[in-house]
Amino acid sequence: MTKNLVIVESPSKSKTIEKYLGKDYKVVSSKGHIRDLSTKGKYGLGVDVEHDFKPDYVPVKGKANLIKELKKDVKDADYVYLATDPDREGEAISWHLKDALGIKDKKYSRVLFHEITKDKVIDAIQKPTVIDDNLVKSQETRRILDRIIGFRLSKLLQAKIGAKSAGRVQSVALKLIVDREREIEAFVKEEYWSVTAKFEKPCFDASLFKYREDDIELKTEAETDKVIAALSDDYKVEYIEQKEQSKKSKFPFITSTLQQEASTKLGFPAKKTMSIAQKLYEGIDIGTETVGLITYMRTDSIRLSDEYIGSAYKYIEEHYGKNYIGYVKKTKKTENVQDAHEAIRPTSVLRNPEEIKEYLSTDQYKLYRLIYYRTMASLMADAKVNKTTVIFDNNDYKFKVTGQVLLFPGYLSAYKDYETSEDVILPEFAKDEIYHTSKVEKEQHFTKPPARYSEAKLIKEMEELGIGRPSTYAKIIDTLKERDYVTLEEKKFKPTTIGIETTDKLQEFFADLINVKYTAGMENDLDEVADGKKVWNNVLKDFYDLFEPRVKSAFSDMEKKAPVVTGEICPNCGNPLVIRNGKYGEFIACSNYPECKYIKKEEKEVVEVMDCPNCDGKIIERKTRKGKIFYGCSNYPKCRFASWDKPLEQNCPKCGKYLVEKNGKIKCSSCDYEQE
Repeated sequence: MTKNLVIVESPSKSKTIEKYLGKDYKVVSSKGHIRDLSTKGKYGLGVDVEHDFKPDYVPVKGKANLIKELKKDVKDADYVYLATDPDREGEAISWHLKDALGIKDKKYSRVLFHEITKDKVIDAIQKPTVIDDNLVKSQETRRILDRIIGFRLSKLLQAKIGAKSAGRVQSVALKLIVDREREIEAFVKEEYWSVTAKFEKPCFDASLFKYREDDIELKTEAETDKVIAALSDDYKVEYIEQKEQSKKSKFPFITSTLQQEASTKLGFPAKKTMSIAQKLYEGIDIGTETVGLITYMRTDSIRLSDEYIGSAYKYIEEHYGKNYIGYVKKTKKTENVQDAHEAIRPTSVLRNPEEIKEYLSTDQYKLYRLIYYRTMASLMADAKVNKTTVIFDNNDYKFKVTGQVLLFPGYLSAYKDYETSEDVILPEFAKDEIYHTSKVEKEQHFTKPPARYSEAKLIKEMEELGIGRPSTYAKIIDTLKERDYVTLEEKKFKPTTIGIETTDKLQEFFADLINVKYTAGMENDLDEVADGKKVWNNVLKDFYDLFEPRVKSAFSDMEKKAPVVTGEICPNCGNPLVIRNGKYGEFIACSNYPECKYIKKEEKEVVEVMDCPNCDGKIIERKTRKGKIFYGCSNYPKCRFASWDKPLEQNCPKCGKYLVEKNGKIKCSSCDYEQE
């Protein structure tokens, strides 16, 4: 018999937690969700829309045996702790575990691990709670909404235009990208000119910005030349202002800002950032112990615990100085937050990134370092700069020069690698002093269209508009790429033809549902379900009553896109061949389908690499269904030679086996030999 059973989501942290809790606890993993909606019933939704949207759940594919094992573990245990992740999805997983495994109310507790450290894990076990049914219903409502919209719209688009999918938030994100592209296409650039007076003794530049009291705009070269002709060589100091300004650090990271900053500062895609953060949260072996290095990485809260703030202030005083201690930043939205969620922060201020660098991969170190110093900076004093503004007069034309000097680095001492403050030192000026120069430069400019969205900018836009949840942004962006709705040009999103067509068709029939306002409003409804202010199936009914008639109308009225004719004739029936979309991309088939099922076989170029080392065949270049290159024998399936690394017609001088090319290096396929 097991005294206490703890069920977590991830296998990688189960052993760590088991060590912390000791011999009276057995820790096992559900490996994420164990159940999902079935594909039974009306439209295959797995939801009984006629009876209060009752969901029909089935085991996730491949998890039937795991559920049996978990049931046995539950049966053998005296008590069960459901310790899935501390968010809405984790709450829903705990509910599914309790329901599917038959755990009784008196035999379980819900436990929240916000950080995987010994003290916090033991503390959480000692302060158990129960499953929050409102959070579960909120997450369940979200899942049902996404299923209804995803299934119904995806089937519609597949049938009508050959698009692959649609989604509640995914399609709105795509619309943002398409709308931006249309703004760029419609943009008409405008010419404008600037005038700069250049001084050599002392050396500085002053820019024209006003005529008398009015801002000046120069649209043509002729206008610019007229201004320059009206200037003398004398520039009189009319106004001097020296002002000390404070520069505040940013808040500690929440999910969305971590994804944005990792994208801009480290070049990490959102998916990569969240994957690395997950590992840092679950636990890293740092020699003396295995410990979670950061708190839970899916959070909207900027709150830091009093315990962490106290330890950080002590560290700041010892390593930077007492005058570097700052203050806890608050916003109107979050200043009264008292929940257990915190910002993403290090679990200990004493685990300096440089001191544990040897235990981390390069990317883990980069992300941990960013999180560590962002949190540290958020609790440090403001930086202080002395900003100087000088205005010169020349025949009523006003020129300006600005400069600044860093007086006190404050938080920049910790965050200087991610945010800088460059000094622009000006000479000493005196009011009414005259400076002379005849060197005046003019420069032509053109206004620029709005920039395409980078990953960081798209995440920021979605967060500000209130669509989706930060924890879903990485998946949404990944889906847009996988569906070929967008391409990346210079790390910015450009919609593809099918991406634009998908958006246009959805806007033609669902403009009042697939838009920012409605989607943000739905997020508010889901929040109100979580707070117990709205009934979950009423939210679904209101949506479905509006949505389903539109879908039926679209199936009837949306024009079907004609397939592209190739100009070839079907050898079986004489009808034209056309390009169709399938599960694995485009293919050429007969236009008379389903009467004629002819499909043109793709003539693939065979790239021979070398003789097969296992038989008399040839090693040739092949591709997986997803397009990834590997190397296999031409005699497959008789010979099953396969390699991800490119085999070479060279033998290893150490063991005689063939060499391979791997990541730009020549290595042996068998031993540890590597060519220098």
